[in-house]
Amino acid sequence: MNNTLKYFLVTITLSLPLFCHADNDSTENKTPKQSAENQQSISIENSIAKNALMSRLSGFNHFSAIFSQQVIDEEKNILQEGQGKLAVKKPNLVYWETQQPEESIIVSDGQTLWFFDPFIEQATAYRVDASVANTPILLLTSSDETLWQQYSVTQSSSNNFLIHANDINSRVKTLELNFLADSAVLESFSILDSTGQLSLIKLGDVIINEEIASSLFQFTLPEGVYLDDQR
Repeated sequence: MNNTLKYFLVTITLSLPLFCHADNDSTENKTPKQSAENQQSISIENSIAKNALMSRLSGFNHFSAIFSQQVIDEEKNILQEGQGKLAVKKPNLVYWETQQPEESIIVSDGQTLWFFDPFIEQATAYRVDASVANTPILLLTSSDETLWQQYSVTQSSSNNFLIHANDINSRVKTLELNFLADSAVLESFSILDSTGQLSLIKLGDVIINEEIASSLFQFTLPEGVYLDDQR
């Protein structure tokens, strides 16, 4: 698997201002009262945005789509382009198949997150509960309050949500979700990592709440394929 693409899949910028709306004003000159009020205001805004996002995500139990993807570095150079298909089912079930430029498959069966690279005949297995922080697509499948406490949410518009990792050491810094107006249909999402690398994913042929076969989310290790078991 291409190293750039594999890094995206394991950790899933045009410009940082597109994603980061933090207040750049120094707090050094603010009084303790002003700082406390500012923090309270941010907390309220985060709570409102998070509730709005959770309400939007509750609009589907499963969806499928095709996707196109670009991986872009800090200098706006396109490092990778690809396309494939995606299916998500709550809770914690994901199928992600990259068809071009190289074939690869990610499957979450709810317990194990599998990465399969047919070219090198290798599969890697991770525990799902240890993978969410670095595989943000799994956030779409969970309403676990303990998990969501690890993230802050802001909105740049009614249909655009920015999910920020609270852990400053997180390899994934921001996940941006873009929905069709007033619907649960996700039309695109973007992932900004700690190196400044941006992954842009545009979805098409999105189908929500149409039953998806459970077998799609099961992975069977092909004969002769090496297993790197990280569970």
